[in-house]
Amino acid sequence: MTRERPPARKRPRAGKAPVRKASPTVSFDIVVEAGDRPAPRTLKGHVGKGIEAACRKLPPPAGAELAVTFTDDAHIRLLNRQFRKKDRPTNVLSFPAGPPGSMLLGDIVLAEETVSREAAEQGIGRNDHLIHLIVHGFLHLMGHDHEVESEALAMERLETAILAAIGIADPYADR
Repeated sequence: MTRERPPARKRPRAGKAPVRKASPTVSFDIVVEAGDRPAPRTLKGHVGKGIEAACRKLPPPAGAELAVTFTDDAHIRLLNRQFRKKDRPTNVLSFPAGPPGSMLLGDIVLAEETVSREAAEQGIGRNDHLIHLIVHGFLHLMGHDHEVESEALAMERLETAILAAIGIADPYADR
């Protein structure tokens, strides 16, 4: 679900500085707000893999920018309650910065605990699930949504095609 951008949260703790990476068409910052995460280089690899794959299928404007924030369930629950009126943690939220086609695409926020828990429950690799959710969040930033059944099916087909191109199994196959 897409909503207006959330208000800025406190700056990352010491040692948790944003990491900037550029894909062929998108620059992105990675911010770790809470919890223990893989090394920045590992995060850059996972985020870059998802963003680059999505850009090949759905190119944004040249020079576009976005941010990916890794946080915890407590923070994403607050965001979910504030922006979606759902008082529970979720795996990913997207906050477009402007209309589709804008240079500033927006923010993708991921909850590590939920991502890891879902991967374990579904019996899939955590990294594959993370990359899927990055692609999912990117599609929201590009104007896709899944509030209506027809839009949901179109978005799922697009996600599945993007993930297949990088060797990740269809996350919707068992439904």
